[in-house]
Amino acid sequence: MKQTLLLLTGIVLATFSDTANACTSAVISGKVTPDGRPLLWKNRDTSDLLNCVRYMKGEKYGYVAVTGYAEDPRSIWTGTNEAGFAIMNTLSYNLTEEEGEGSSKRNGAVMKRALEICATVAEFRHYLDTLSRPMNVRTNYGVIDAQGNGFYFEVNSTEYREYDVNDPDVAPHGFIVRSNYSFSGKLNEGAGYVRYQEALEKLFTASATGKVTPQWLFSTLSRSFRNPLLGIDLKDGRFNKPQSTGWFVEQDFIARRSSSCAVVIQGVRPDEHASFTTMWTVIGYPPVTPAVPVWASGAEKKLPRLLTVEKGTRHCPLCDAADTLRRNVYSYRRGMNTENYFNWELLFNRNGNGYMQQAEELETRMFDALYGRIERWRKRKSLPAGEVHKLYDECDAFIEKNGRYLQELQANPD
Repeated sequence: MKQTLLLLTGIVLATFSDTANACTSAVISGKVTPDGRPLLWKNRDTSDLLNCVRYMKGEKYGYVAVTGYAEDPRSIWTGTNEAGFAIMNTLSYNLTEEEGEGSSKRNGAVMKRALEICATVAEFRHYLDTLSRPMNVRTNYGVIDAQGNGFYFEVNSTEYREYDVNDPDVAPHGFIVRSNYSFSGKLNEGAGYVRYQEALEKLFTASATGKVTPQWLFSTLSRSFRNPLLGIDLKDGRFNKPQSTGWFVEQDFIARRSSSCAVVIQGVRPDEHASFTTMWTVIGYPPVTPAVPVWASGAEKKLPRLLTVEKGTRHCPLCDAADTLRRNVYSYRRGMNTENYFNWELLFNRNGNGYMQQAEELETRMFDALYGRIERWRKRKSLPAGEVHKLYDECDAFIEKNGRYLQELQANPD
């Protein structure tokens, strides 16, 4: 067994991790979710690890989005607006790009503007058609709307191709996965093929058995430490003490040192008001933080305190706490090229008290104790803002009281 572990570790050490901007994502049709609502899932990887949730008022629509800590961000990385239109992206490294403004910044600016003016996928398509060429982007945009539509748009600087998740010829199993390459791009170039394979394999089975929910996506994909090419899954127990030292090297896992958040945007059925579109948000390093729901409706007055930048500071409490735990996990810093060694035993162990195990227990308790009422709200004509704001306060209090492993929450970051 130890020889097998050494061999696998040697294989990992002989390779290099792909770029930090290495998101993994999926658009999932309501046809294969247990409640009939479409989903957008994004696991965001970036060199800018400090993310928060912010409400912004656009030209036509207000919206909630994941942004950096800047007070007036020019870019967003995923979000949804009052009309029920939602968008996210993954950078694509096998599409052509004209010289000009940096593609990653431009991608976020395009998404920000889309949330301000678009209510439907059709309006987003029109928006892309009106952008001047070259667009200076190379990305896969995933979008859904309140009409049940779900698409990927693979966009380069001069053109785009679209993929309809409700078209059985395009998505025969009711979902589409994208990482950091595009199907319309150069063959075998780009990044994220192993992460794509992991998401594809897990969704293939789950979509046929009615298991694809926001909670499932966080637990199974955003916190995945499985490499299907190597045939290893760190969660199976073979990589913990006493079989190993409890340390491992990161290579092509969906959950990575550079993972800054995970988001599942849950759309609505045709008979539901667009205000019920829910942005389930795991802010900070996804293995160690629980999911909290936010809505665009009423967000101008209140959002969960732990997900937002505190007034007068540059601190998002939950993200800051998660970042502290991330540094604990990736604590080996002796010599060059050691940044991807991580202490798996801190995240997951046989005693059941690893950071990730505690986060999942906390998240499950929140779904059981707090989130059941959301389904009852959906029977109303629109989202009850007062009850939503009360839920935000309860989420903050629940995490602070029960998330003992998130000790940074109890400290004053200043």
